[in-house]
Amino acid sequence: MIPGRREFTKAGLGMSGYILTNPLSLGKLSSKSEDQDLSLHVFSKHLQFLDYAGMAEAAAEIGFDGVDLTVRPKGHVLPEEAEDKLPEAVAEIRKAGLKADMMASGVNSVEDPVNRKVLETAASEDIRYYRLAYLSFEEEKSIPRSLEDHNTDMQKLAAFNKSLGISGTYQNHAGKRIGGEIWDIYHLLEGIPASDLGCQYDIRHAMVEGGTSWENGLKLIHENINTLVLKDFIWKKVDGKWKVVNVPLGQGMVDFASYFKLLKNYQIQVPVSIHYEYDLGGVEHGARTITGMTQKDVFDAMKRDLQFARNLWRET
Repeated sequence: MIPGRREFTKAGLGMSGYILTNPLSLGKLSSKSEDQDLSLHVFSKHLQFLDYAGMAEAAAEIGFDGVDLTVRPKGHVLPEEAEDKLPEAVAEIRKAGLKADMMASGVNSVEDPVNRKVLETAASEDIRYYRLAYLSFEEEKSIPRSLEDHNTDMQKLAAFNKSLGISGTYQNHAGKRIGGEIWDIYHLLEGIPASDLGCQYDIRHAMVEGGTSWENGLKLIHENINTLVLKDFIWKKVDGKWKVVNVPLGQGMVDFASYFKLLKNYQIQVPVSIHYEYDLGGVEHGARTITGMTQKDVFDAMKRDLQFARNLWRET
């Protein structure tokens, strides 16, 4: 992708700046992706108790590189208000010295005029990646046929993305929807360049569904990956049933050291969104108010996960 106009106006940015702000170019411009730091963004779902300025200031103070903004129903920006509100949110993020490269949307087709307006507005604001809404298998169709039909829809969406200069990204997510298994996304995105529509690879969900075979899934999908998500989990017996329980980074079952080594081997250097889905006073679910803990407690937890990821990446 061509870098946005903001990259060219930042004083002191030469080729090294181009590489840092254009991770999809790293495979071509550098064979040492491991020398680059992760570009870590906070998922703004967990800061929805703050307005745009407060959210941006908090993210900067905690130490993030950018914000993965929620532009979807119940998000920081509502889709129907995107034309007016999205530029405001982006301006506050950049005013705080952060990247506004990512957003999580409710978009999964080009048929809805609201979806089109959201993407057009995002592209005009130099947002480079948007996460799609999830897709479901159709009851009356076989799984292969359903994926084939959805691939046709994704081809259309990818073409629209290309016309705007923005990249879609589909997250693998444990469960029965499309993307529970990495193979779903492999077929969903077949024939589509990652620069137009790729995978937002989530190691937590990959390990929940893939168990010890997650490395095979990563090998399968690595060329399609254009963004990443970091979070951790354990299996725990709750009321007599085994359930997935989310925990802070490094306290669960995700083998981040092995994972980071593989990312470096595959030269995957793309924007990263950190999700906080363990107990954080309700903000793990996008609550507008914090309960049972202080704002400082929330920020401290976010900073611990951020530092864990940054330090381990440098050490791996």
